[in-house]
Amino acid sequence: MADSHFIQHMGKRIYSIDFSYSDVASIKQTVERSKKDIAAEPEGSVLTMTNVEGVSMTPELSNLMKEFTSHNRPYVKAGAVLGVTGLKKVTFNAVLLFSGRRNLHLFDSMDEAKDWLAKQ
Repeated sequence: MADSHFIQHMGKRIYSIDFSYSDVASIKQTVERSKKDIAAEPEGSVLTMTNVEGVSMTPELSNLMKEFTSHNRPYVKAGAVLGVTGLKKVTFNAVLLFSGRRNLHLFDSMDEAKDWLAKQ
């Protein structure tokens, strides 16, 4: 089941979004909650870490991620994304292009992602 919440790492507040192995309905619920949480923060202040491991990127989910990423653009200072492999990289690049985001980076491990975010 997808989930999202703020965590602390090295003195930094990171918004952790875990979509891993979740179904579309759960992801949609988490996106709606996350949009509200992120939009409640000052512009340019949020550090996000998103895990998409084990998620099948359907056209519906791809469109949802594009919209979600665009919505978050004004609020996110930097974002780390985990679990992007194979064909999901094509979707990831499309999301970046569509949203105009240049502050999202791919990572292979949660520790690497959190450490990078803490330095931003």
